[in-house]
Amino acid sequence: MTYLPNPGRYTDMQYRRCGNSGLKLPALSLGLWHNFGGVNNFENGRAMVHTAFNLGVTHFDLANNYGPPPGSAEENFGRILEKDFSNYRDELIISSKAGYTMWDGPYGDWGSKKYLVSSLDQSLKRMKLDYVDIFYHHRPDPQTPLEETMAALDLIVRQGKALYVGISNYAAPEAERAIQILNSLGTPCLIHQPKYSMFERWAEGGLMDLLGREGVGCIPFSPLAQGLLTDKYLHGIPADSRVATSGQFLNESHITPASVEKATRLNEIAVQRNQKLAQMALSWLLKDERVTSVLIGASRPEQIAESVACMHNIDFSAAELEAIEAILAA
Repeated sequence: MTYLPNPGRYTDMQYRRCGNSGLKLPALSLGLWHNFGGVNNFENGRAMVHTAFNLGVTHFDLANNYGPPPGSAEENFGRILEKDFSNYRDELIISSKAGYTMWDGPYGDWGSKKYLVSSLDQSLKRMKLDYVDIFYHHRPDPQTPLEETMAALDLIVRQGKALYVGISNYAAPEAERAIQILNSLGTPCLIHQPKYSMFERWAEGGLMDLLGREGVGCIPFSPLAQGLLTDKYLHGIPADSRVATSGQFLNESHITPASVEKATRLNEIAVQRNQKLAQMALSWLLKDERVTSVLIGASRPEQIAESVACMHNIDFSAAELEAIEAILAA
């Protein structure tokens, strides 16, 4: 059956300019970190990509090791592109990354030029693409000179394998050096992808100011703290939750009385705003103009539609922000 996207998909989505660049990203982007691997239902993943694009989500974020098994999310996304999006490639922003362990031996991890160039070549083959729109170094490498890693990103752009480059999980001091090196090479850093949410705020310790000052976009990942900032765990651990079925990135030790108490009180504010807690958590990030887009994850299409609906209310009163800060500081 031929996929025909919603003709009104660009009507309601908000698109934000990424730093000082000419590129705009949707306020919400779909991450394929979970639920798109070889162990997952392909048709469900396909339906989620359809739903996202129908709602104006044009940006799809991957990495070489997403799965499981590693690489399978890119393979599945490549199948979806081939089946349904061959006529819409120029309407999509597709990103991938390298920086975590991908294959055995000394050349399958971290930040050497050997690893980054080889990894992107593999990613392009898996997705059956000529280029990605954004390619990230996924994490800092303490042993490879930063100049080499950034030179690899510059080379990849000059080879035509990526249009833009970014960094992820870099703290402010190393991010500043990376941005300076990329500027000197003539390939500016487009965007930074930090872990950032109401419960994870290290990015406020200088990074957000740096990105605003340097004209670099910001796209937070794990905006819902792996599900803690939803109503899912307010009354126990559901049998179908990530904690119950996986526990790899979120487990029972994270579901503490303190986190549940905070989520419960935040949920009361969300209800007053006619939002779900997850929607308010997304809106809370989007209130900052330095945030270009927020990466959402999903396990079913309905969750994507629910997340996109957060844009109906991304403004906060001073009283709401004060109440939220008081809860988070408790």
